[in-house]
Amino acid sequence: MDHYSKENYQLMQSVGFYLNRARDCLLVEMDAALKDLDITAQQMGIFLLLKRGVTGTPFEMSKLLGIDSGLMTRMLDRLEDKGLLARSRSTDDRRMVNLTLTEKGMAVAGCIPEVAPKVLNARLKAFSQEEFTEFRRLLAKFANV
Repeated sequence: MDHYSKENYQLMQSVGFYLNRARDCLLVEMDAALKDLDITAQQMGIFLLLKRGVTGTPFEMSKLLGIDSGLMTRMLDRLEDKGLLARSRSTDDRRMVNLTLTEKGMAVAGCIPEVAPKVLNARLKAFSQEEFTEFRRLLAKFANV
């Protein structure tokens, strides 16, 4: 079933427009909340993936977070310059770079669960539990997750 056609498509009524607006609003609010930790909302994903041991390489991280390799490299450079993470070459494959959080980075990662839920809950405060569950389900469906 087609939901859009050239006759009914209007940018400011499209799902893509609403998703971009929602993402932009969330990033601005999350960036403000993370300011004291000296990281951005995009960088937050790096900390959480490393802390939970989900991945330890820039390539895998780029795929999971949907960030191109150039931007990933720049973000990792900034975090490394701040002393929040370290890069090391794999002993098995010198082409492979492994990432680890430093002690300072682990401290930052430990603070994220205190900050992020407050931002998300404020954005979702008008949602009932049923609406929240359905919203999350529909977003996952849309994102093919």
